[in-house]
Amino acid sequence: MRVIFHRALWIGLAALSIAGPAAARSRPQKQIIDGIVVRIEDDIITLSELRELAAYQQLLDGHSQTNQELRSELIEQWVVNNEATAARFPLPAETEIDRETERVENSLHDAAAFQQRLAAVGLTQSDLRRIVTRQIYLARYLDYKFRSSIQVDDAAIASYYRDHLMPEMQAKGQQAPPLEDVSAQIREVLIEQGVNDRTAAWFEETKPRLRIELQPMDAPSISAPGSQP
Repeated sequence: MRVIFHRALWIGLAALSIAGPAAARSRPQKQIIDGIVVRIEDDIITLSELRELAAYQQLLDGHSQTNQELRSELIEQWVVNNEATAARFPLPAETEIDRETERVENSLHDAAAFQQRLAAVGLTQSDLRRIVTRQIYLARYLDYKFRSSIQVDDAAIASYYRDHLMPEMQAKGQQAPPLEDVSAQIREVLIEQGVNDRTAAWFEETKPRLRIELQPMDAPSISAPGSQP
């Protein structure tokens, strides 16, 4: 799963509401003839959900994944959301949503330019806040599910410092800071890597047990504004 939440991950995230795909489809779609791109268990993932994910990736990165990658991303998001909702995992606080939405809005360092970019990809301010809410929700659930099982010892931190950080700093012509000054940051990086690895293994184990039917996709018709299929 690609985390668009700029901690690491995966974590494009989709346009579905926290309540799930059915709630998202209850809203009128603006000038979109909807369709089904995936049937999963007794649920569906729609064309408009795929388009909105593509639009959000366009907003953040200037480009989106391929339609097949977007569909795979939405399937993985469905898996996470389904388990998190069943576990009654709490929604993110409004202050957390405000902070992350503001961070995204400040990405262009110009409010007017950002609003133009938002409109160009076909999203509204309410769309953005809803997507950010879901993004935080899914990322926090994965962290809750896997973080406590990840153990990072001093040897692993020293190895990362020696094999990764020092060569990177030297390649930039800079001197690496002392290990003790960056050990906490390295520990967090290794924990994040562990969360991502366990998430990928969980998807590999879980998806084959689900009833997933991929539907035909007409690439030109489902691309987000300004994106490439």
